[in-house]
Parts: sequence; C-alpha cells; structure tokens
Amino acid sequence: MSDELDRAAAGCLLPGFAGVDPPAWVTRWIERGLGGVVLFARNIEGPEQASSLTDALRRERETVLVATDEEGGDVTRLECADGSSYPGNWALGVVDDVALTAAVARAIADDLAAVGINLDFAPVADVNSNPDNPVIGIRAFGADAELVSRHVAAFIPAMQERRVAACAKHFPGHGDTSQDSHLELPVAAGSPNEALAPFRAAIQAGVKSVMTAHVRVPALDDEQATLSPQIMRELLREELGFSGVAITDALEMKAVSATVGVEEGAIRALSAGADLLCLGADVEERFVSRVHEAVVGAVRGGRLPEARLREAAGRVAELGSWASPSPGEAGSREPGAEAARRAIRVEGDVEARGPAVVVELRPPPSMAAGEAHHGLGDVLRVDSVSLSKAPADLDGLVDGRTPIVVVRDAHRHAWERNLVDALVEKTPATIVVEIGLPVWRPRGPAAYIATHGAGRANLAAAAE
Repeated sequence: MSDELDRAAAGCLLPGFAGVDPPAWVTRWIERGLGGVVLFARNIEGPEQASSLTDALRRERETVLVATDEEGGDVTRLECADGSSYPGNWALGVVDDVALTAAVARAIADDLAAVGINLDFAPVADVNSNPDNPVIGIRAFGADAELVSRHVAAFIPAMQERRVAACAKHFPGHGDTSQDSHLELPVAAGSPNEALAPFRAAIQAGVKSVMTAHVRVPALDDEQATLSPQIMRELLREELGFSGVAITDALEMKAVSATVGVEEGAIRALSAGADLLCLGADVEERFVSRVHEAVVGAVRGGRLPEARLREAAGRVAELGSWASPSPGEAGSREPGAEAARRAIRVEGDVEARGPAVVVELRPPPSMAAGEAHHGLGDVLRVDSVSLSKAPADLDGLVDGRTPIVVVRDAHRHAWERNLVDALVEKTPATIVVEIGLPVWRPRGPAAYIATHGAGRANLAAAAE
C-alpha cells in the first residue's frame, strides 16, 4: 500500500529542472511514477537537442508528460533565442480570423510534436480587461470576452488534433488584475462572468487541461483560486463540467510560496480539486522530495483523502496515455507570418529614409516571458541600442540618424513616454513601434506602428 501511495503522490508532481540533459534525479523520479516535467528556455538549445532530451525522458516511461509554455509571441521556449515564428494571441485577436488562429495552433502543435513535447500550457484564456495588467497583456486574445472565447475555441481542437494536449489558463481569470502572481497574491475585482466565458468555451471545445490562477476573486471566494474547493470543485468540476486535468500554476510563485508555503499549498491544492502540481523552474530533488513527503504525510494523517489523491493521479496518467503525438515535420511558418502582417496597424509615414538607429526601450520583462534576446534592430540589420532607462544625452544617442523607437506598454512606463516625446521633439521624423498594448500615442508628428506582440514574426512584419 505504501508503494502505491508513493507512486500516486509522485504522479501528481510536475517539476522543472536545470540543464539540457535530464539529471539523474529526474529519471529516478520518472521511474518512481513522476507525473511529468516542465521544460523552460534554459532546457532547450534547438530542435535536435530537445528531441534527444525528450527521448531520454521517455526511455524511463513512455507516457510521462513533457510540458512547456509555447504560446507564440512573447512567451516561447522553443525559439527563445531568436523570437517566436508566431505572433501571439493579441495579434490573432486583432486579426479576428478563427481559421487563421486554428492554423497557427496546428503549426505550434507540429513544432512541439516534432521534438516530443506533448502538453502545451496554451492558450491563454484570460480576458485582459485591465490595461495595467503587468503579466497577461498581449498574451491574451483581447479585452472582450466573446472575442477571447471564439479564439480559445478555435485554438484548442486544432492543437489537440496533433495529440498535443492544450491547457486553458489561468482559471478563473487573471485578466482583471494589476498585480503579478509571480510576485504577490493579486485580487481580481468585479463580476467573474466575463472572465469565465472563455473557460466555458474551452471546456465545450474539449480542452484536456486547465491551469489555475493564483488570484483571489472575492465574488467567488475569499481563498485564492488554486486552493479553493468552491472554485476548483464546485465551479470548475460541477458547474462547468470539466473532467480533464486541473494543473496548478507554479507553486513556487510568491502568491503561494510567500503566503501558505509550497508544501501546504500542495496539500490544499490537491484537496481543493487540482490534479497536477506544477512546482516551477527553480527546482532541485530536495524540493520535489519535500512536496512529495508533505502529500504522503497529509494522506497518512487524514488531511487529504487517499481517494482524492488516486483520482488526481489517475487523471494525470490518463492524459499521459492520450497525449502521444507522432513525431513529424516542424510546423509551417506561413500562418504566423500572415497573422503578424495582418495584425500590423500603421499611423503616418513609417518609411525610414536615410541612416537610422533602432532604440529599444526595455522595461523589466514579466517572469512569464523572460528577457528577450532579440529585437527590431536584428531584423532591420541597422545599428541598435537597448535602454532600460532614459539616457542623459539624446544627441549622442541619435547622432543625426532617424530614430526608430521600440516601446513596450508605454502607457505603463512614464520614462518610456517621456523619452519618446523628447526624441520626437528633437527629430520629428522619429518612428515609434509599440510591441505591447497600443494604448498610448506620442505627442507631435511621429509615425507609429502597433505590432501587437514582440515575437520575431511581429518584428519582421514591422520591418516590412
């Protein structure tokens, strides 16, 4: 009985790990029944290496889940070095062509299947109703619940045609917040009905998994969603009828780790109705062992019903058996390029005449996306400079060239707005390229491009 309990608890764990090869502790835990692993950008150097990595994991158990965050646009793991070939959700919402959204989802699924990844933490089903949201933003399809719902419903079956499991996130909605759950416990105010609409659409579309949000929704419960039986069991399971795998967002995030703690969070999440505990990126074997011991101890101590743990582990195992994509060719890049082109919005004359310099303004990135290693200067192949604050000398920065200023969510960062206005005043031919939410416009005659995303596809479309 203890061996079965040990395997059931292991089957509910989903850790990350360091390195481009699976460490020995990971393979031991897979043999022990580990539900799966999460791959981050640090684990992936290229398609051939990623395939070798997933092959090594599956030598231990064929049905192990190998997950990643491949949303397109800002959040990519397969193409972190050069930027995504797909434009991301906000651009797809701007185009509002559900057939094109489905084509992009198929292409992403083909990319994942080609390297042996069978669970994608996509699509983002949040309605980004708060423009000051620091972590969702252009990762969402839009700010309108009906728009988001129809694109979520198009994305999921297209991805799952390839036997890559989709994951609608972040339930019951992280869009109406101004805080980042990586850093603190956000509160989602207002009525949750609009936020829930895309998740209803996802479930109706047959989504195989749903990821929880570490947010407090006072209209639903005072407890944060990941740990709330009222939200996870009564709402998600009973009212919405979801029967797939409920995955927690990373328990190492401060919304959990700095409030109840990871081990306590793991027990309470499973008790509430979660099936698979995403542990996060900064994980070592000791961390996994501590969470595993806490779960086993909670069952033996009567806090966590053994039947609930077995139910959770059974759902995870069933998903691992279903998610068996056949390796094939990487996806076509054309749907991504088409979507990025169609999403571009232009105001004024954006043809750069004469020598130019790209000025990349880089506010701190969200932890979900990570630091970008590419920029518009790479695509245009002109001189570029990256700034994280306003420089003292604008003359030395521009040096008589036409500035092409790349901003991200300028409406949220006063130093970006002030720097752009100063450049436009000095050089009226300045071209402004907004790669985040296009809420703010510069003063004066500056030409303006909104890409609705920072993927390589978005930047290539802007360059054209």
